[in-house]
Amino acid sequence: MKIKIINKSNHDLPHYETLASAGMDLRANISEPRVLKPLERSIVGTGLFIELPVGIEAQVRPRSGLAAKKGITVLNAPGTIDADYRGEVGVILVNLSNDEFIINNGERIAQLVIAKHERAEWEEVEVLSETDRGEGGFGSTGTK
Repeated sequence: MKIKIINKSNHDLPHYETLASAGMDLRANISEPRVLKPLERSIVGTGLFIELPVGIEAQVRPRSGLAAKKGITVLNAPGTIDADYRGEVGVILVNLSNDEFIINNGERIAQLVIAKHERAEWEEVEVLSETDRGEGGFGSTGTK
């Protein structure tokens, strides 16, 4: 699938690192280093603008290494970029560690996954079908 992209950063286009990779790394496009204090959040630009086909979304997800090693994650994970959005791809980073984190220009801050999605039509009814689980909510399917 081809996706139109404008790259206003001074970094290479996102790309898949391996044949089986689902995501492509997004890089910070900032003019100077930015300090992210503990529990602070910031929208970090990438310098990328994309045009997705209808029926396709781009998901902005955390990088597992950054989350595990530094406590830095994407606040609204996964963030959804809709097909009709034409603004800059931004990443809402949050620092969940006890230490300051410095975001440098070109730093790999998130990953982008391209995915198909469905559109639903609601069918209002009075009763839903019965299941073994029923109304059991969070944690209700654990061991008995």
